[in-house]
Amino acid sequence: MRPAAPLRAAAGAAAALLLALLPAACSPCGGGGDKDASSSCACPDSACAVLAQSLSAAPVKAEGEFTVLTFNLDHWADEDRDGDPSTLEPKPEAETAAILETLRALSPDVILVQEAAPGAPFERLRDALGYPHCHIAAVDPSGLDIAILSRIPLDPVATATNDHYTIGPRKFPVRRGILDATLRFPSGAAVRLLGAHLKSKKFHEFGQAEMRRNEARLVCNRVRSALKADPAVPVLVLGDLNDTPSSAPLQEIRTYQNKPLLTDLRPTDALGDAWTYRAEDDACLRHDYALASATLLPYFLPEKTFIPSHPSLAAASDHRPLFLTFRIPDPATPPPPLPTIPAPRPFSADD
Repeated sequence: MRPAAPLRAAAGAAAALLLALLPAACSPCGGGGDKDASSSCACPDSACAVLAQSLSAAPVKAEGEFTVLTFNLDHWADEDRDGDPSTLEPKPEAETAAILETLRALSPDVILVQEAAPGAPFERLRDALGYPHCHIAAVDPSGLDIAILSRIPLDPVATATNDHYTIGPRKFPVRRGILDATLRFPSGAAVRLLGAHLKSKKFHEFGQAEMRRNEARLVCNRVRSALKADPAVPVLVLGDLNDTPSSAPLQEIRTYQNKPLLTDLRPTDALGDAWTYRAEDDACLRHDYALASATLLPYFLPEKTFIPSHPSLAAASDHRPLFLTFRIPDPATPPPPLPTIPAPRPFSADD
C-alpha cells in the first residue's frame, strides 16, 4: 500500500537527512559497514535499512505523465530447486512476495522484465499484477524470456526473431530476441519501446563479448529503423545489457558512425549509486539501462526517476529495478527544455 502524502514527504526528508549523515561504508558497494554476506542490512535499525525502507513509495505521478520499470527477475521460472529433477519448483515464496510487493507499491504503467518463463510462471506474474496488455517473447532456448506488462495499449507488439549475425563460419540469432512494442496513448501520442537482454558473460567458444557486441549492433539497427520509419515517435531502449557503460556493446547501441544516437538516462538510488547488478563475487556493476532517443529526452523527468532498493528485494534478484517517469509526448506543442541527467560523481586518482 502506498503511504499517504504526508508520510511520503516525511520519508523523503528522512532519506535526505540520512544521505547527508550516512557513512560511505554503508553503500551496498562499500564492502563494509553492517552488511551481511547476502548484501542485505544485518541490523534492521541501521542507517542502511532505514534508508532502504524509506524508498518503498514511488514518486507521485501527475496528470500527463507515465511511468516505466525494467527489472531482471532472476529466474522467474519453474525449475529444479530442491535437487530432485523429477519435480520443478517456482521461485521461492519470499522472493516472489518481495518482487510482487515492490511492483504493486511502485505501480508503474509499463513493466518490462527479463528472465520470465512462458506458460505458468508468466501467467502467475500477469494474474498477480492484473495488467491488461501483456506479451512474452518466448524465444530463449533456456526459457528465460523478455516480457512486457502494460496499462497503456500496445500496438503493435512483437518479438524480433529474424535478426542474425555471423562470427567466422557460424550464424547466430539474437538469443532472446528483441521485444518491440509501441505504447499508444489516448491523446494519439506514441512511444516506441525496445526491450533487450543481451548475451551474458558466461563462456562461449565463439566469444561471449563478441556475441554481445553483435547483438548490441542489431539493437542499434532496430533503433535506427524505428527513427527512420517515424522520426516523430520517440524511442526508449530498456533491459539487461550485461555490460558496463564504457563497454563496446553499450557504445554499439548508443552511437552510430561515432555520433550519439541514444542518451543514457542513468537512474540512481538514494545514495547516488547507479549500479544495478551484484555479481557472485559481491562486485556491483551497471548492467541494466534505460536509453532514450533525442525525441524522448525532453519528456524525461529525472526527479521522479530512481533505483528502488530494499533488503528483501536484494534477496529476490541479483539485479535492481529501474523506475522512470516521463511526460506523455505532445506532438502539437513544442517540447519542454532538456532535463539535467545526473553525471557520475568524480573521484580523485587516489581513491
